[in-house]
Amino acid sequence: MERKLEVAIAAGGTAGHINPALALAEELTERGHHVTFVGQEAKLEGTLVPQAGYDFFKIVVTGFDRAAPWTMVSAVWRVAKAERALKAHFDAAGYPDVAIGFGAYVEMPLLRLCGKRGVPYLIHEQNSVPGLANKTCARCASAVCVAFPGARNAFEGKLGKDGKLVVTGNPVRRSVVRASREAGRASFGVSDDEVMLLVFGGSLGARHVNTAVVALKDELMARPDVHVIHSTGKELFDEVQEQLTLTDEQRARWQVMPYIDNMGEALAAADLVVSRAGASSIAEIAALKVPSVLVPYPLATADHQTTNARLLSDADCAVLVPDDQLDGDVFAHAVLEALDEPARREAMRDAAQRLAQDKAAQVLADEVERVAANR
Repeated sequence: MERKLEVAIAAGGTAGHINPALALAEELTERGHHVTFVGQEAKLEGTLVPQAGYDFFKIVVTGFDRAAPWTMVSAVWRVAKAERALKAHFDAAGYPDVAIGFGAYVEMPLLRLCGKRGVPYLIHEQNSVPGLANKTCARCASAVCVAFPGARNAFEGKLGKDGKLVVTGNPVRRSVVRASREAGRASFGVSDDEVMLLVFGGSLGARHVNTAVVALKDELMARPDVHVIHSTGKELFDEVQEQLTLTDEQRARWQVMPYIDNMGEALAAADLVVSRAGASSIAEIAALKVPSVLVPYPLATADHQTTNARLLSDADCAVLVPDDQLDGDVFAHAVLEALDEPARREAMRDAAQRLAQDKAAQVLADEVERVAANR
């Protein structure tokens, strides 16, 4: 669209909320629009948003503990106070043309105020099981955008008469989407003729996944072309090092690290991924079209990681292995078969291509522009 927009984005708390919002902001900025973030200085957005160079309006909110209903009083009071602060700011600086919330209570002051002032807003749900804030704000949203088709059911009947429900996918930052295999391989010292297995479980790691992969050490190292990049999680690094007992020769082909900062390059370099099935991990794996063996965390709320994983396994670009099958032949077969069969991995990449997850930021930006144009 030709008219340049003022867009307000509320996102915070975890990287799973913030990184998709930043990916959208990158796309909107490239289209010439101006983006302002709303969030909490003391939370992760207080670091990531200013680092990315976006304007940042600071508020303070808290959620409430359902096991302690009295915490609702302080939560409502803080949302109202943050809404008043935003009103004073927008009264002076001008209201946005459109707003979008990425879930969690940090979005509520912005979206409540926009609803009262006639500013259209969207919400984006990154997970397959929507959170309370998004379900609460859906009624007055001009569009509810979901990353997973399975999340649509949770919003059916909760939208207003003019609300639109759209599957956009989960936006992934350009540093990930545009990462190259060549740069990734150079970064990790993996040669072109090696088959790279990438293992990770998030910043905190995944002990059961680590243990299952360690149990495959002999079979993996018996394949001379296999190179393992293993992110253990910071708390589990020493434990995995002790379990592996790698020789000097094996250390050259099994790199153990507590955390991977350049995940885009790691994924771009990988021939196969073993990971949990968090929403951000699924989005990044799909965006870079990497074949994967996914092991959903069994204690995730409403088993949403299994629903996440099915987006890829149902599309034939991943193998889903339940956590209770990690220690048996099912997991070992899934990993070793994918490593040994290049044609199978290529078919999985082709299947991932059809998901078009790398276009999610563009699709979501299109929705933001559409909502603003219909104001």
